[in-house]
Amino acid sequence: MMKIFKITYILTFIILFTNCKSFGQKTNNYSAKIDSLIKTTNVRQFNGVILIAENGKIKYSKAYGFLNSEKKTELNIDDQFEIMSNSKQITAVLILKEVENGKINLQSPIKKYLPKLTQTWADSVTVHQLLNHTHGITDMEKPLLFKPGTDFKYGNLSNILLGKIIEFSSKRSYSEMANQLFKNLKMNNTFAYSKEKMQKVVSGHINKDNSFKVVNSTQIKEESIPADGIITTAKDLTIWNNNLHKGKILKPETYKLMTTSTVYAQHDVFGKEKVGYGYGIRICENDKTKYIGHTGLGDGFASMNLYFPKNNLSLIVLENQMNEKIDLCYYFGIEIKKILLQTE
Repeated sequence: MMKIFKITYILTFIILFTNCKSFGQKTNNYSAKIDSLIKTTNVRQFNGVILIAENGKIKYSKAYGFLNSEKKTELNIDDQFEIMSNSKQITAVLILKEVENGKINLQSPIKKYLPKLTQTWADSVTVHQLLNHTHGITDMEKPLLFKPGTDFKYGNLSNILLGKIIEFSSKRSYSEMANQLFKNLKMNNTFAYSKEKMQKVVSGHINKDNSFKVVNSTQIKEESIPADGIITTAKDLTIWNNNLHKGKILKPETYKLMTTSTVYAQHDVFGKEKVGYGYGIRICENDKTKYIGHTGLGDGFASMNLYFPKNNLSLIVLENQMNEKIDLCYYFGIEIKKILLQTE
């Protein structure tokens, strides 16, 4: 009996040890590969920060390049970046928290929350359709591009409207709601765009043939903050992921709504095939390891925030550059993702 117990114990230990092997335990495998990758310039030069965290613990972090190419100030892992369309995920969460509070119905027409809209389509487009970009709105003064719910057209206008819905529902400004959420999560280096707080944000650049030009400082319009106006750090984004994807912000049923594919569209970061889109998040199940996340591009910045549920692993790539060749803007993020998937 004792021998059987010992054998069972040993076999259990071996199984547990084998199953515990994950991205984090293969750090040595991918660290050297990523280090080598970001030092290459044959495709283009990397200028930004990379952070990989597993179970809330940082496994890899690296800042490479300049905060400002003219001043030659070196980047730091704690520097603040504009994350552009990754801001949409924050807006989606704020909407869903209002849903949880019983103040918003996702299937209601947006006219209910934006009563001043005079467009006829305000009575047919729903909050749900704004969240997953199936609304058909391309211009406030033009007819819909398609019947709501029948197609997908990604853009910022939907999130501008979502921001106004949040303000109508909460009776507070979008920035107040977002900043309060960041404070609650202890994301101390994250904020909704404010001209007074931009002094410490890294400079954006346009990269043409590895020649960097600082983008002239642009002021984000208040109404567009819900679409692309969140400022943060790589470390704070791992805090965001760890809270969002571990059930610390939304209720399970609401989180499921956010991360369930309701429409499909192609995006190069997620592969050549169409992947699912939920609320402010893309869902890729085409690879052997499922991953979800979003990207952001504009004002001389490119951001990528991916989360691998199986390993509770976050990959954050923030660059303060936009390549003149659009297909190269996410080059390093895509290659790092490939490296991680190969270690699985």
